[in-house]
Amino acid sequence: MIMALPAALEELVDQFAKLPGIGRKTAQRLAMYLLRGSREDAVVLAKAVVGVKDRIKLCSECGNMTEEDPCEICRSPKRERGVICVVEESGDILLLESTGEYNGLYHVLGGVLSPLDGVGPEDLRMKELEERVKKGVREVIVATNPSTEGDTTALYIAKILKPLGVKVSRIARGVPVGSDLEHVDQVTLTRALEGRGEM
Repeated sequence: MIMALPAALEELVDQFAKLPGIGRKTAQRLAMYLLRGSREDAVVLAKAVVGVKDRIKLCSECGNMTEEDPCEICRSPKRERGVICVVEESGDILLLESTGEYNGLYHVLGGVLSPLDGVGPEDLRMKELEERVKKGVREVIVATNPSTEGDTTALYIAKILKPLGVKVSRIARGVPVGSDLEHVDQVTLTRALEGRGEM
């Protein structure tokens, strides 16, 4: 006979299992960890989860996550205001900022075009992007993921922005550092060859 978890514990496991990348076994381990911990630790975790929902909002200018509107990047006088990097989600900004190589502004679309999933231009922050570009932006860098949906989104952005006289570029794609060519797929290798630069 299989022993059932107490109802409250089962409910916690179910909630953890809803998180992306968390399977049932991991959800059970997380629930058991919290059960073994102190009540105070559980309260702190619960407050942090509720705090995120209560305090985090989207920047009215770029769509990034923020506690203050506009966000820190949009408020900064040190950022290059004539360049906007378009990303799918707020998490992509963290990755690009970690390089220390980009000093412009950002625009979060909130996803990518995906007709099969019913996601069209009206479901993303495309109109807001057009309005921002009209205010004197000279270059838009599209940093969507190198997927079919990401490429489709990048092409759509170029199509709607080029008539506005703005330069639209796409981040380069290619062979990851530290990998061997024999382990790289054909599409990535083709893109690496197409995007090659002079030495």
